[in-house]
Amino acid sequence: MGQSHIVTTLTNAIKADRVGHAYLFAGPRGTGKTTLARLLAKAVNCTNPDPTKRPCNECEPCKAVNENRFLDLIEIDAASNNGVDDVRDLRDKINFSPSQGKYKVYIVDEVHMMSGGAFNALLKTLEEPPPHAIFVLATTEIHKIPATVLSRCQRHEFRRVPVDEIVTNLKNIIKVENIQADDDALIQIARQSAGGMRDAISLLDQLSSTGDKITLALAQSVLGTATSQTVLDTLTSIMDHDPAHGLETIHKALDAGADPRSLARQIVEYLRGLMLIQMGNANQVEATADVKKQMQAHAKSFSTSDVLRMMKAFNNAAVDLRGGWQPSLSLELALAEVLDAPNESQTGAISSPQGTPRQTKPQAVSTPRTETQPQVESEAVSHPQEKSALSAGDVLKAWKQMSASLPKAQANLSALMNSVKMIDVKGKMLILGLASDVLVSKIDKPDQIEAIQRLIKDEFGADVSVRCVVTNAKGKIPANVAQDGMVATAIQHGGEIVDTQD
Repeated sequence: MGQSHIVTTLTNAIKADRVGHAYLFAGPRGTGKTTLARLLAKAVNCTNPDPTKRPCNECEPCKAVNENRFLDLIEIDAASNNGVDDVRDLRDKINFSPSQGKYKVYIVDEVHMMSGGAFNALLKTLEEPPPHAIFVLATTEIHKIPATVLSRCQRHEFRRVPVDEIVTNLKNIIKVENIQADDDALIQIARQSAGGMRDAISLLDQLSSTGDKITLALAQSVLGTATSQTVLDTLTSIMDHDPAHGLETIHKALDAGADPRSLARQIVEYLRGLMLIQMGNANQVEATADVKKQMQAHAKSFSTSDVLRMMKAFNNAAVDLRGGWQPSLSLELALAEVLDAPNESQTGAISSPQGTPRQTKPQAVSTPRTETQPQVESEAVSHPQEKSALSAGDVLKAWKQMSASLPKAQANLSALMNSVKMIDVKGKMLILGLASDVLVSKIDKPDQIEAIQRLIKDEFGADVSVRCVVTNAKGKIPANVAQDGMVATAIQHGGEIVDTQD
């Protein structure tokens, strides 16, 4: 199913009696590679006098293949037979003539699992096979197949089966099996299978075992694919800039047993739908009519850059293992980031929130530099009364390294340190700016503050107190900018770097 480009090629080869001696079938799982290999074995051994009717399913070889008793069809699992000795054993036996049919057909499944030595041993056979032997190599990871093997095979790429073709086949199955199922439920199964016919049939089998009619609600509940109210409420909280409601929504879902990464994936899938709608590809959105209507509304409420930024944040949460004992942390960080973090790709001069441009690059005073007079930058005197041996610039440069040095047991703190957007030093006070009250409350705990103080002590030999504040900074202060200067102050108060002038 869904592989007409390959079926047509092989059918024409059989009609013209121009079958190759080695084929490579590559593609995703469950798309028909092994099935088509068996059909090819049946067709080349079919005795029907009319080549256009092969395989006929009526002659003895065809029946033997259908009943799994055809001795000249040899299937080898390369995952468990991947050594040089296994290939040598195959080469010893391949020279024997077929016992039932015209050709001996070797189907080597998961061929990418073969060792390098086994591939080399197979090469000679692929170069000079006996006339009665045909090889069909099947793999899901074609990039692992050596070029020397690829060049000796006819290569066919299997595609994911389209949703409509999967649904059509599922309808045929439920008709024969007398299963009651709604069309929307079958569409949901087809989408969940990601183009794999075998996976779709397995999911249908799983749902039919409930004994009830397969409805969309049942399919979404069992498969965990519903665009839940949690997703909609989370997006609404972001749209309304209401972090409290967003956190409450996420925690309520997790308390009810939802998996954090699964929830993150659902949010990403929903955001992907918004992106497709915004780009004019609404027809590619796979969702029910009601959900699509909600998507249309959300797509108008967010800019494309906002949607992309949210997708990145929640996609990180979907694959993030940093939460450890606190599984909700990754989702909380993602929510805080999308609510407060801007596009950090903008760097350079800043414009204050009122739009007043300011020059970002620190400028030296015009006094000429002499050997006895060190160069003084204008920003170095912003806080002359707060001279300190520890500078914010030094802390900033070492911050990531200090965060990475924490043991796995403190992965929670490491993640929070990576969320710090502003670092400043005032005397013996280390000031850490974070994007929201949520993040401040997470990091501002005695044991975590003590750990940060210990990191500073070990790195710089300085004793500091730590203060955590909410900052509306548009981005982290660059390392080459004085952390206590005019530029840093502007950024801390909402300014944004947009250009750098030399």
